[in-house]
Amino acid sequence: MWRWSLFAVALAAAAPSALAQGTIKIAILGPMAFVQGENHWAGAEMARDEINKAGGINVGGRRMQVELARVDSNEIQSVPDAANAMERAILRDKADFLIGGFRSEAVLAMQEVAMDHKKIFLGAGAAHPQLGAKVEQDYNRFKYWFRVTPLQVGDLVKASFAVLGVAAEQFRKERKVETPKVAIVAEKAIWTEGIVKAAQANFPTKMKLDVVGLWQPSAVATDVSAELAAIKRAGADLVFTVLSGPVGVAFGRQMGEQKLAAVAVGINVEAQKDEFWQATAGKAQYVATLETVSEVEMTPKTIPFYNGFRARFKKGPTYNAAGTYDAIHLLKETIEKAGTTDAEKLIPVLEKTVFTGVGGTIEFDKRHDLVFGPGRFTGLAIQWQDGQKVAFWPPGIKGTKPFKLPAQ
Repeated sequence: MWRWSLFAVALAAAAPSALAQGTIKIAILGPMAFVQGENHWAGAEMARDEINKAGGINVGGRRMQVELARVDSNEIQSVPDAANAMERAILRDKADFLIGGFRSEAVLAMQEVAMDHKKIFLGAGAAHPQLGAKVEQDYNRFKYWFRVTPLQVGDLVKASFAVLGVAAEQFRKERKVETPKVAIVAEKAIWTEGIVKAAQANFPTKMKLDVVGLWQPSAVATDVSAELAAIKRAGADLVFTVLSGPVGVAFGRQMGEQKLAAVAVGINVEAQKDEFWQATAGKAQYVATLETVSEVEMTPKTIPFYNGFRARFKKGPTYNAAGTYDAIHLLKETIEKAGTTDAEKLIPVLEKTVFTGVGGTIEFDKRHDLVFGPGRFTGLAIQWQDGQKVAFWPPGIKGTKPFKLPAQ
C-alpha cells in the first residue's frame, strides 16, 4: 500500500512540471490601469484563444498551448515599477517570452532586464529609436529585442509629416492660404524629442508651414486650457500633436470647448480608442491621429481582426492590441519554423521573417525595427467625423475617405 502512496505523491509532484512542459508562457507587460495596458491584454487574449482553439503551437511535432501572464508595469507612473515588473515576469511568473511595453523611458529600463536574462522581448508600444539602436551597437546583448509596433520615431516622423501634409494641402486648397500656421503640441517625454526637433527644422523649410510655437504639457495633464488659449491667440490653422498619454483626452475635449478653428493632426493615442468621442463629450470633431488598424484593408487580416475585436470587447482596438495580437501570432509562426522555443535558435528565424500582420507586413531591419514603407508597414491615419473614426491615409487603400476641415 505504501508503494502506491509513494507513487501518488511522486505523480502529484511531477504534475506541475508536466503542465509547464505542455505550455508556452508569455508575459504581457503594460500599464493595466490605462487604455494602453487594457489593449495589450485584450489583443493577447484574442491571439491566445485563436491559437489554442486551433490546437496550439507545434514545437517540433509536439502541440503546446499558449499561457498568458498579465503583468501590470505601472510604467506611465513609474519607471522603477516597470523594471521591477519585468523582473517579476521572468523570475516569479517564469515567462518564456515577453511582450508589451508602452512608455519609452520605462521600456528602455525593461529592455535591460530582459537582456540580462536573455529573454526575447517583443515591443508593442514604445517608439524611442534608442531601443533599436542598442541592437546595432551591441548585438550580442540586445539581439533579443524586436519592435513589433509602433514604428520607431524616425519613421513616425515620416508618417506623421505625410499626414500633416495632407491636411496642409487641404487647407491651401479650401482656404487659399499658401503658408498655414501650425502649432506644435508634444507631451514632455523622451520619445517626442526627435519628432519635435524634426518638426521645427522641416515645417518652415520643406513643408512651407509657419510654426507659431511649441507647447509641452505633461503626458498625464488633465487641463490644457492655458496652452489652447495661447494657440488660439497665435492664430494657428493646424495643431501638430505628439501625444500618447491621457492628456490626449483633455486636449481633444478642451479644443472643442474653446472652439478653436484649428484642426489637430499628428499622433494622439487616446484618439485611437472608440471611447474618445464620449470621453471628450462629443467635442473632438475633426481631431486626427495616426493609427494602426481601422475598418480599411491594410492587409487581409485587418478587417477580420478589427471586427473580431469589436464583437468580443464591444469597442475598437488601439495599436497596442494589434501589437500584442501580431506578436503572439508571429511567435507561433517563428517557433513552428524553428521547431523549438530556444531563443538563440529563434532569433535568426525572426530576423528573416516576413509576416503579414493586421496593420501591415512585418519585416525587421538590422536594428530589429519595422521596415517602413509601402508594401511593408506605414500605419494609417483616422479623423473623427460626427462621432465616427474615418480613415483617410495612406492613399490608395480601399475604404479610405476624404480628410475634412471645419466649416468657416
